Amino acid sequence: MREEKKLITKEYVERLNASPYFIVVNYEGLKVAQFEELRNRLAGAGAEVHVFKNSIFKAAAKEAGIQDLGQALTGQLAAVTGEGEIAGAAKMLKNFRAEFDKLEWHFGFLDNDRLDADQIKMLADLPSLDGMRAKLLGTLQAPAGQLVRTLAEPGASLARIVRAKFSENEA
Repeated sequence: MREEKKLITKEYVERLNASPYFIVVNYEGLKVAQFEELRNRLAGAGAEVHVFKNSIFKAAAKEAGIQDLGQALTGQLAAVTGEGEIAGAAKMLKNFRAEFDKLEWHFGFLDNDRLDADQIKMLADLPSLDGMRAKLLGTLQAPAGQLVRTLAEPGASLARIVRAKFSENEA
């Protein structure tokens, strides 16, 4: 392998090792301005997209410990990586795809587990990690709140009865 290809492969390996996930997308048909828009939107989700040469990416993936990409890398492909959560990047790709009707995801990896296109779509439909934490917290707090209301009700009822009697005696 030529020295330039070795440097590029090393860069890909570093990117793959730094990210807990990557999503391979076909960007065929996107104009430069649209691709820049995609980069800007992904940056907002804590992710980035990089165009790669298929043969070099395959070698880099193997070097990064990903033995089998599961399919041939053909076409105009790019990899979306990031340090945040995969759901945010997948959601951004889904919204971009709906708006421009050009982008197509092929597959991805999350912590060395292969994801097909349907699994990536499922991740895109999930709420954010903060949203799921809020739902879980609400679910955990609901029984405690109900218990507090149940325990407080006899005292509140007694207070209403005393107030009613006091108002009745004043009248």
